[in-house]
Amino acid sequence: MPEWLLVDGSSMIFRAFYAIPQTTRAPDGTLVNAMRGFLDSLARYVTERRPRQVAVTTDEDWRPDWRVELIPSYKEHRTAEPVPPALEPQMPIIMECLEAIGVDAVGLPDYEAEDIIASLVAKVTPPVEIVSGDRDLFSLIRDREIIVLYPEKGGIAVVDEAEVERRYSIPGRAYADFAMLRGDPSDGLPGLAGVGAKKAADLVRKYGSVAAMLEAGVFRSSDAEYLEKVQRLVPPVTDLKIEMPRGRRDRYPEDPARVEDLGRRYGVASSIERLVKALASMPPTDVTKA
Repeated sequence: MPEWLLVDGSSMIFRAFYAIPQTTRAPDGTLVNAMRGFLDSLARYVTERRPRQVAVTTDEDWRPDWRVELIPSYKEHRTAEPVPPALEPQMPIIMECLEAIGVDAVGLPDYEAEDIIASLVAKVTPPVEIVSGDRDLFSLIRDREIIVLYPEKGGIAVVDEAEVERRYSIPGRAYADFAMLRGDPSDGLPGLAGVGAKKAADLVRKYGSVAAMLEAGVFRSSDAEYLEKVQRLVPPVTDLKIEMPRGRRDRYPEDPARVEDLGRRYGVASSIERLVKALASMPPTDVTKA
C-alpha cells in the first residue's frame, strides 16, 4: 500500500465531466455531473489503493506563460475552450466539498497540477502512487517507489518502469526525453521533423538522454535550439516551494455541518458519504501508530 496517493485533480475532474451524463443535477437544477463523478472516483481510488495519506493537486494555470514563451504552440489548440462552460461553475463547488470533508487541495499560481505533483513527490516519503491522465508524469516513475495509475478505456493501467519500457521500448525512466524528441500533439509539442516513436526510442536507447545527444552534437542547430527549450518545458517542475499538505485528518468529515449542507444542496450526499467512509478507513501512518 502507498504512503501517499497524489491525485491530479484537474485531470480527474475533466474525465468525470465527460464520463457522467449531463442529466446529473442538483435538486435546484444545478449541473453536478463532474462533482459526483469526481467524488465517486476519488472514493474508489482511496478504497482500492489504501494509501495512508492523500492530496489532490490542481491546475492554477493550465497554460503557464513561461511555458508558452518557450514553445508558443504549447496547448494552443485548447485555448478556444480551456474549461467547458458547463464544467466551470462546478470547480469551486468541488473544492468546497474537499475542504469540508478534509482533503487537501494543493495548487500554485503559474503552475500546472503535474508540477505540484512532481514537487510533492520530491518531499514526501515513498511509496507514492500518482493518479493522472497526463503522460508527462511518467518521467517521475521509480520502481517500488513511484508509479502512475493511468486511466484508459479498458480501466486503470498501473504504469511502472517495466510498463514504460513495454509501451515505448525505452528505459523506464526516460519518458521525458522520448516525448521531447517525438513530440506530443495533446500538448501542442511538434517534436523533431522526421522523428517518430521508433526513431525517438532508438536515440534514447543509444544516447540515454536529450542532454547527452546535445552534448554529442547529434542535431543540427535548429533542432538543438528546439530541444534546449523543451528540456525546460516537458519535465514537470520538481522544486516548487509548496507547503506540505496534512495528508489526513483525525476524523472525517472535518466539518460535518458543512458537509451535510453541501450534500443536501447539491444532491451528492451519497457520493460524499462514500468518500468519507473511504478516508476514515485509511491505514494509519507511522506517526499515527507512534
